[in-house]
This record gives sequence, structure tokens and C-alpha cells, in this order.
Amino acid sequence: MKAVIYQLVVRYFSNTNLTNQINGSLQTNGCGKFDDINDSALSALVSLGVTHVWLTGVLRQATLTDYSEIGLPADDPDIVKGLAGSFYAVRDYYDVCPDYASKPANRMQEFEALLQRMQNAGLKILIDLIPNHVSRGYDSIAHPAENLGAGDDKSKFFDSQNNFFYLVEPPHQVLHLKKPKGWNPAGVKFDGRFSQEDGSEGHPPKATGNNVVSASVSENDWYETVKLNYGFNFTNGDWNYSPQPKTWSDVDKILAYWQGKGVDGFRCDFAHYIPKEAWTFLIGQARQRRAAYFLAESYPYSGSGDPIQSQQDLIDAGFDAVYFYQSYNALKGIYTDGDLDGFDQELLSQPAEMRAHLASYLENHDERRVASPVIRNQGPGASGFGTADAGYQLAPLQFLYASGPVLLFNGQEVGEPGAGPTGFGGDNGRTTIYDYWTMPEFTKWVNGWHYDGAGLSGSQLALRSFYAALNRVCQQPAVSGDGFWGLRYFNNPARFSDCPAGLYSYARFETGAGELLIVAANFQDGGGIKGMIRVPSELSAAAKLSTRVEVRMILARSGSANELVATLSLDALTTDGFGISIENQASQVYLIS
Repeated sequence: MKAVIYQLVVRYFSNTNLTNQINGSLQTNGCGKFDDINDSALSALVSLGVTHVWLTGVLRQATLTDYSEIGLPADDPDIVKGLAGSFYAVRDYYDVCPDYASKPANRMQEFEALLQRMQNAGLKILIDLIPNHVSRGYDSIAHPAENLGAGDDKSKFFDSQNNFFYLVEPPHQVLHLKKPKGWNPAGVKFDGRFSQEDGSEGHPPKATGNNVVSASVSENDWYETVKLNYGFNFTNGDWNYSPQPKTWSDVDKILAYWQGKGVDGFRCDFAHYIPKEAWTFLIGQARQRRAAYFLAESYPYSGSGDPIQSQQDLIDAGFDAVYFYQSYNALKGIYTDGDLDGFDQELLSQPAEMRAHLASYLENHDERRVASPVIRNQGPGASGFGTADAGYQLAPLQFLYASGPVLLFNGQEVGEPGAGPTGFGGDNGRTTIYDYWTMPEFTKWVNGWHYDGAGLSGSQLALRSFYAALNRVCQQPAVSGDGFWGLRYFNNPARFSDCPAGLYSYARFETGAGELLIVAANFQDGGGIKGMIRVPSELSAAAKLSTRVEVRMILARSGSANELVATLSLDALTTDGFGISIENQASQVYLIS
């Protein structure tokens, strides 16, 4: 079965408080709760075609919200991004965020109850593993005996038995932090200092999460985090894995802890910053305990100096899937630069053994919402796709490309735009990971925790229905197969005059299975297309199509379909083809059998 992974951000998935005050507190803006992710919500996700749920941000992070009454005071403002705090600045790897509990003191029991509901619904459960860094203020209250940094030799910058990297030359450096200029929450005072890294005896500054080796950290750095040490010295490429670095066993204990609670896998943040040898050990240990799914967020490239320099390194280390960021960036290139060739070449260039491990997406918490504006000439990270309707055109191309998993971000299925300023998260077309917030369009689906979509508009209901239909197509045998065949070389108006300009198509199949899936997209600017699609004889042979075939459209802009398009001979499929009519900014899927 193809994994359809739904990224569920607990902080705002079930939050129906529409105040959305900039820099609003927990009390003002509200927050999602474990208890509110009820059986109705999970049943609706199953109906959407979801197989795995990535519970994003459940680990207890650094925050400015004060829980002193349960022994969890607010953190130093200088090392927290946003009032709520970043999901990726973990304060305690053995704890969950009290914001999400109806009774904060009972947060773990409420989380475990959610896990049980998810298991009962037949869903696989992923949580975050942020292996490269933790909060500057990391301090495990839940398991103090496993505290990271305890026992480190703080007189050394690099020692394979240390958890952290210490800035000891010259001695007695003092950490200097800069408050971002645009962030001015009322009543929060900053002094640019952090007592645990003040240069006094036993308190040297640590290397910052994004490899900054300086006591003066920029507001643009990951200043709220400190880097973990896996025996690889990122400053010069030296490594020491014998004896086994201490961080390996410490992270293994963390994985074992969550596996013991029923977690099925981990989405691993910035996985290319961790040595392949460490991943081989950690994934191998996890799978000895029980089946475990590992998804890598990674952006490796050769010559970077990072310990991982290719996606293949991560696959070889045991990852089930890695982000297919290349296809995402190439799709942005179509919208911002009109570069359809770049997208086509990206799909064609991936080797067959790699394709099964590529995780495709149109949204996640790091990227702009599909519906956010198109911004040209500033790179893929600066642009959205302009409208939620782009999903009709682009999602089939991404989701059906290979047997690897797909990622669907909560709110994507109803066209959440990520619009407007939020606080630390700013106004950048994303749904903030730093602030207390809600998704105003998504709450129309939540509808008072009935999760029935009663408040959605007709166009939003149609979009969600389309994603559900597409997710069902994801489970077609041809999509799980090993065959991919780009068809732009064959279906183009230079070759066939009745092939429409703006058509982009490819085929998927399982070698020798006797059927073929054709994904056809309309990239004509501003209008529908009509014409013919043909299947080259060499593709028919690879798929072992019979001498007479039936062509059915199984997915259209309106959702699921079962429309007989043509019945014709194999020769006619190549010479004459079958007719198509694709609406503006849409894709269709055909099954030939």
C-alpha cells in the first residue's frame, strides 16, 4: 500500500478559536488539544485516504507560556521564537507539550489516549525526531537521568563522547543573542544573554543548530537551538565513531521510549546533518524492537561538507522515504518561470530504485501554502501556486509519480491560504509554527469538533472530495509498480498536430501487469485543452498490454470517475490515440487495460 501521510499539527488542527490576534497568548488565541482529535476526526482522515498521521510538534518545546504550577516555568525569551515556541526547539525529548492537554498535569495520559484512538482507527502514527539540535534550554524533567549534556567534557569543542559542541577557544566567551527586529511582543523583555552560556566556569556557549561556531548569533540563525554531536566534526569533516559516540545511544533510548508507547515511526528533521553510520545504527536498533517507518526531511548535495551528501545515502542507511524536494522546486519553476522542461527532466532523471523512496508534496509546514501568491524571480521558497485550485493540476502529478509516499498538510485539502501576519511567524504564506494560531478555513471543516465540513463552501467541499479521490487512485496497482514513462517526447504538437499545446503527460505501470495509468495535465495558460493522447508501442510492450484495450478516465477535476473513453486496438492506441478534454488548471487520470 502506498503511504498517504497526513501532517497533523496538534497546535492548530482542532483549534476553533478564530481570534488570531498577532502575538496572541494561549488564553487569547487558543490551542488545539489531544482530546479534541476525536474518533470523528480520525474516521474522516481514513475516509480521506490517509494511511499514516504525522503528529507534528507534540514534543515539549521551549515556550514563553508559564506552567510553573506543574513545575514547567516559561523559558528565557532570548532563546524562544514566538510566544508558543518553535516545534523544533525541543525542551524535553521524554515529554509532550502541556498546551495540548485539557489538564496539563495529565498531558502524557491524554497523548497516550490519542495514540490508542489512532490505532483503533487503523492509522499508523509518526512523530518528529529532531536529531540535529535541541533547545538551548534543554533539560529533561520527565527523565532527568537521561539528560543530554550530563557528563560532557566542557573543556573541549569536539569530543565524540560529548552531546554538544562547546566554544572554548578563547575561554570565557559569553553568548550574545539578538532579538529579531520585527518581533515585539508586549511585556516580553530581552537582554541578549542566556545564563547557561554566560562564559562562567562550566557554562561555555555551544555551537548553534545551523552550524554556527560563534558566541555572537545572528537573528537569522537557528539561535534558539544548539547542535548535537554524533562523532562528526562539522567544522573540518573529521569523525570518530569508535568507541560509539554517546549521542547515538542517547537518541536510541529516545526512539525506544516512543516506540514503547505505540509510535510507528518518525519524521526526521534535517536528516542530512547526521552521519550515515549513526542512521544505520539508529534505524537498525528501532527495527529490532518493532516495525518502524522513517521519513527523512533532507536537502543534501555533493560537496556540501555535510555528513550526508545524497538522498541515496539516507536510503542506504535504512530510510523508507526522503523528501523529493527537487520535484517540488521544479513545479514552482513552472509557475514562476514557465519552465516545464525543468520539471520533466527532474522526473525523468530519478533512477527506478530511488523513485520508490521519494516522498512527494505540495505543502508542508516549511513551505508556502498552495493558495498563497505566485512570486517570481525569488526562488521556490518565496512563491506559492496562487490558488488552491492549483491542487487539481499539480497534486496528481506529484502523488502518482512513484510508489513512494505522499505528504498532505492539514488544511491543504480545503485550500487554507496561510494569509496574514501572525506574530513571530510573520506574513509569508505559511501557517506559523511559532505562534498560537488557528486555520480559519480549516475550522469550517472542524465545525465544533464534528469534523463534518458543514461550514465549508461548495468549492472547498469539492477540493476535499478531489483529494480523497486522488488518494484512492494512489492505491491503484499501477501506482505501486516500478514503471515510469515520461510521455512529453511522444505527445507533443510538433509530432502530432492534434496533440494540444500545454499537455504534459506520463505513464505509470507495473512491469508486465497488463495495464497502464496515464496522468495528463493541462498547462495551457488560461484555457482548456482538447485533442489526442497516444501511447508509444515500446511502452505498450513494457506494460504487456493486450492486443485490444479499454481506456477509462478514473479521475477528473470533479473527482472519482469511471468513464469509458475508448475501446481500440493496440496499434490504434499508438497511431490514433484517444481523445481528451481537460479543463483549465486541471489534470486527469486514465486507466488502460
